[in-house]
Amino acid sequence: MRAKLPLMIVPGIVARAGACARLTVRNGATSAMAERLEAADDLIFARIAKRLLPFIMLLYLVNYIDRVNVGFAALTMNHDVSLSPAVFGLGAGIWSIGYLIFQVPANLILEKVGARRWVFLMLGVWGLVSAGNALITGPWSYYSMRFVLGVAEAGFFPGMLLYMTYWFPDRWRGRFVVGFMAAIPMANIVGGPLSTSILQMNGIAGLHGWQWMFILEGIPATILAFASLKLLPDRPSNASWLTDSEKQRVNQALTAESNGEQKEFWPALLDFRVIALGLVLLGNQCTLYGVQLWLPQIVHGMGFSTFATGFVVALCFIVAMVTMVLWGRRSDTQHERIWHVILPLTLAGCGLVFAALAQSPMLMLLALTVSLVGTLAYNGPFFSLPATFLSGTAAAGGIGLINSIGSLGRFIGPWMVGVLKQESGNYSSAMAGLAVLMLAAALLVFVMGRRMAVQKRAIPEAFSS
Repeated sequence: MRAKLPLMIVPGIVARAGACARLTVRNGATSAMAERLEAADDLIFARIAKRLLPFIMLLYLVNYIDRVNVGFAALTMNHDVSLSPAVFGLGAGIWSIGYLIFQVPANLILEKVGARRWVFLMLGVWGLVSAGNALITGPWSYYSMRFVLGVAEAGFFPGMLLYMTYWFPDRWRGRFVVGFMAAIPMANIVGGPLSTSILQMNGIAGLHGWQWMFILEGIPATILAFASLKLLPDRPSNASWLTDSEKQRVNQALTAESNGEQKEFWPALLDFRVIALGLVLLGNQCTLYGVQLWLPQIVHGMGFSTFATGFVVALCFIVAMVTMVLWGRRSDTQHERIWHVILPLTLAGCGLVFAALAQSPMLMLLALTVSLVGTLAYNGPFFSLPATFLSGTAAAGGIGLINSIGSLGRFIGPWMVGVLKQESGNYSSAMAGLAVLMLAAALLVFVMGRRMAVQKRAIPEAFSS
C-alpha cells in the first residue's frame, strides 16, 4: 500500500500557465524554454512528494487513529466505566481544548526549531499519552486524559500544513493537502475494523478490550518518532537527496510565488480572512467530529455487532475518501478554491437535514455518508486558501489561529450531539443543529469570496489611477 500511495497522490505532470507567467516570453524559443523549465520544476516537486508525502500521510494516519479511536472504545468503555452520553460527548470534545490552546505556540516553535526535532517530540509524547488512555477509570480521568492528548497533538496538523509551504508552490499544494488529509477517512477505514477487532481481546491479561485498543494503537506513534529524525528534513536546503541545482530551483519557485499580502505575525491574526476561515473551519469541525466520534454508536444502535460496526463505518469513509481526492484534483485543475469549498459544505448540510428527517436506519446511514462526503471533500481547497494571502511568520500564526478557532468545533460538535441525544433519546435534533452550522459556514465562504474578489479588482484600479 505504501509503495503505491505516491502514485495515487501525485498525478501526471501537467504544465501550468501560472508558473510560466514568472518568465517574460518574448518569442517562440523563449516560450519553449519556459515550458521546459517548468516541466523540470514539476519533476523535482514530484520527486519531493514521493520522498515526503507517504511518511507524512502515515504520521497523520497514526495521529488521527489515536484521535478518534475513542469513538470505537465507547462501544464497551462507556458501560465499563459508567460514562453517560453527555459525559462521553463532553470528554470527546475536551480533547480540542488542549488542542486549541497550544496550536499557535506549537507552530511558532516549529518555525524556530525545525520540523525534525519538533515532530520527534510531538510523536513521542502523544504516543505515550494515547496509550495512557487505558488508565481511564471514570469521568474525571477520562476528561483529563483527553485534554492532555489534545495538548500533545496540538502542533502536528497545522505544523504539517506549514511544513508543506516550505516545499511546494501553490499549484502543487492543493492536491498534496488532499493527499495528506486523505488520512482522515483512511483512519476510519483502517482504524474502524482494527479497533473493533482489538476490542475482541477483552479479558486477556486482565484488561478490557478498549484498554488493549488504546495501548496497541498508541505504540506506533512513539516508534515513528525516531524515524521522523531521518525522514523529515527541516527545509529543502537540508535535504541530502536534492542536488544543489535542484535546491536552487525549488527556492526560486517558492520565492517567485511568495507574494502573500500578509507577512507579519500580528496583522495576520487580525485579518478578516483569517477569522472568517477559522469560523468556517469551526462549523465544519462541529460536523466532522460530531458525526465521526458518534458514528460507531449510531451504527451499533442500528443492530450491528461490535465487530461488524467497524467495517460498516469503514464503508462510509471509503466513499468519502474517493470523493475527497477527486474533488481536490478538480479544484487544482480548475484553479478555483472558493466554490470548491462552498459546494461540499452545502452538500454536507443537506445530508444532515435528510439524516435528521430519515425514518429508516439505512436512509439515515446513507444521509450521514453524504454529509461525510461534503465535510471531507472541502479540505484540499479550503486548506490551500491561507497560503494565497499569508507568508512567512504570518503563515505560521495565521494557520495556527485558523485551526485554533476550528478546534472549538471539535469540542462543540461531540458535546452537542451527546447532550441532545441524552435529552431527546435520538440523534435527529443533533443532526439538524449540525446542518445549520454547515450551511452557515457555506454562506460565510460565499461572503468572503465576494469580498476577496472586490479587493482583487480594486488593486489594478488603484495602480491605473
